[in-house]
Amino acid sequence: MQTKYSIVKKAIKSQILDGTFRPHQKISSESELMKEFGVSRHTVRLAIGDLVNQGWLYREQGAGTFCADRTKDTSQSFVDQKNIALITTYLSDYIFPSIIRGAESYLSKEGYQVSLFSTNNDHDMERKFLEKILMQQFDGVIIEPTRSAISNPNINYYLNLERQHIPYLMINAYYDELEPFHIVVDDEKGGLIQTEHVIELGHRNIIGFFKNDDIQGTKRMKGYLKAHRKHNIEIMPNNIVTYNTEEKSSKPIDMLKQVLSEPEAKRPTAIVCYNDELAIKLLDVLREAQLKVPEDISIVGYDDSFMAELTEVKLTTVTHPKSEMGELAAKVILDMVKKNRGAKKQQNTEKDLIRFDPELIIRHSTGPLKG
Repeated sequence: MQTKYSIVKKAIKSQILDGTFRPHQKISSESELMKEFGVSRHTVRLAIGDLVNQGWLYREQGAGTFCADRTKDTSQSFVDQKNIALITTYLSDYIFPSIIRGAESYLSKEGYQVSLFSTNNDHDMERKFLEKILMQQFDGVIIEPTRSAISNPNINYYLNLERQHIPYLMINAYYDELEPFHIVVDDEKGGLIQTEHVIELGHRNIIGFFKNDDIQGTKRMKGYLKAHRKHNIEIMPNNIVTYNTEEKSSKPIDMLKQVLSEPEAKRPTAIVCYNDELAIKLLDVLREAQLKVPEDISIVGYDDSFMAELTEVKLTTVTHPKSEMGELAAKVILDMVKKNRGAKKQQNTEKDLIRFDPELIIRHSTGPLKG
């Protein structure tokens, strides 16, 4: 359990790191802090005194307490550290070990250490790691955004990275309002070729499962819709299932079971999945329903992960560069570090992107429509 003193201290430090208090700006008075946190003056003074001793704040006699300019004090250590932070939504699951290996391998060859952080696709965890990065002054940061399809509460921390001249780039997705350099897959095209493949096999009743709190999912869904319109196929609203991070282990499974309980004439004959991980889970549902793949129903994954060839039905899926993306991100961030030294600020524009072109890998989970 945190003490009142540590809560006040942490809150003030967070306000410095997110840019609420800028260098040489006067912070809230003791009375205001007492009221805000419901603590005694002694507690506030302890917290402020500690932050003054650590160089976060400074006092001016008769004027109050001000936010220190830490960028001047840390600029030299920033140049010498040779440490890159890598933030992903997950570390040990799915395609992420391959992305991380690609980045680590290149960075270590160049003499850089890599500090790994996993947000578990949670904004609070993202904030925690951004605070740590801002405190420790890394040379650069490779970031996979957290819940990139929804408004991010941590934008100020990214702006503070720019203010402190710490270059960063984003992989897999990006926060559009920041216009960062980003390395992504053309997920809209990926969703289109997934869906177009089963359309060309004769399928018309196609259900799609898309994660809607990450940009990848919304882009893939857009590709699904485009494929239907391109081939003049009516889009049935009930054939689009969206889910968020908390629902990923339950909602798609429950929805597919519900769909499979319908009369055979109304059931979808093909499934388009957000990723291979989901496709494997849905294969279990189909097996329980005693449906054969692809004879009774076709299913397409995404990412061409190691999972795609683990089951007895090898998945038709869409490619993801994985380790190649990690290595390329490492090369780009080091180039940004070199260019950024001595520069006024990081310059980001919409043209600063690398987009991988996905391809379809056809295996055994898709087949022609029966009859």
